[in-house]
Amino acid sequence: MLSSIKRLLQRTPFYKWYLLLCKHYRFWVQDKQYPRIYRKAAKRPLQKNKVLFLECSRQTLSNSFRVLYGALENGYDFELHSHYLLHTTASRWEQRRRCRAFVRDLATASVLFLDEATDILSHVELRPDTQVIQLWHGCGAFKKFGRSVANKTFGASADYMDTHPFHKHYTLVTVSSPDVMWAYEEAMEYPRETGVVQPTGVSRTDVFFDPAFLQRARENLLRLVPQAKGKQVLLYAPTFRGEIMDAYAPDVLDFEALKSALGDGWVLLCKHHPHVKHRPQIPQSCRDFVFDVTDSMTIEDLLCTADVCVSDYSSLIFEYALFEKPMLFLAYDLDDYFDYRGFYYDYYDLAPGPVVRDTAGVIDFVTHLDSQFDLARVQAFRQKFMASCDGHATQRILQHVFGDSLANYKK
Repeated sequence: MLSSIKRLLQRTPFYKWYLLLCKHYRFWVQDKQYPRIYRKAAKRPLQKNKVLFLECSRQTLSNSFRVLYGALENGYDFELHSHYLLHTTASRWEQRRRCRAFVRDLATASVLFLDEATDILSHVELRPDTQVIQLWHGCGAFKKFGRSVANKTFGASADYMDTHPFHKHYTLVTVSSPDVMWAYEEAMEYPRETGVVQPTGVSRTDVFFDPAFLQRARENLLRLVPQAKGKQVLLYAPTFRGEIMDAYAPDVLDFEALKSALGDGWVLLCKHHPHVKHRPQIPQSCRDFVFDVTDSMTIEDLLCTADVCVSDYSSLIFEYALFEKPMLFLAYDLDDYFDYRGFYYDYYDLAPGPVVRDTAGVIDFVTHLDSQFDLARVQAFRQKFMASCDGHATQRILQHVFGDSLANYKK
């Protein structure tokens, strides 16, 4: 009943005026209210030990932040504040309340860490002593973003980007290798001479060099999926399709065919993108072989424990390359995805494993690993895209941000 009333209202001239009024009010809040809040709060002294972490969509700190946050919390005497804007889940009023609180807190912060783009920063002129560190949420350089997709289906218009530059104010952008700096410089519009984009390595990858973490990941897998004991693990981790608000998962894998072909020596773990709300159903006959671990296991634990990874356009392949294990790419909709967004590199040249279009291609690769897995290709891929990820990225980032003063904050 309520949905019928909503559809009826959406057809009325009043609803169009309502949407226009909301749009103008949003721009007024962003262009007038946020700068005023910031200027007023910035009259107070800068707090040199205050460090902010900004999450735009999640309700908890993402994996991009956890290692670095833990290093600051456990090893140093900083005042750490976390803000969650909930752009995709909260009401407009709640989002604005959270944005106002963030802008007010930012005005006296020494450092801000974030891992995705937000136009909130484009509306305020930050005091010169505040550093803004973009950790980004993906390694390597795969799907285009930012200025690279201006005026494309996936991207915003160039005019909007000029008026509201999402990547304004960065003092450091951390990337996984010198070879990918150019892509981030293009996407975020920072020429090489600014020195903003730096191959420090990516903080969250440090865990992959910690033997204790790797052991815990294996224990966690066996605790949650005891059927994996003594078997090889095939990880399926695709990115989402569609728009963020209506994201859906690809549904092309034939679970029954995979189970029949791989036999009792394998388990298949499915990790869907967090934006996906409705996932493919697992047939009753395959529930001793296929396990949806989207909610129960972190991607870090899965990358540590998988023997083979099947993905498509997800940047997790860069992190998985650190283990130098087989991977393949189930890119059944490659042509459509390229038109929708595009890539920084030729997809077939980039992929360090076979590109297949269906379940039969997956089965062929997994059942012929001895002849089809090209270790040298994966090693070259790792060197090109992940050269700066060596287990010490977090400390390099902290040293870059705080310099010699970092020692003054040690506990």
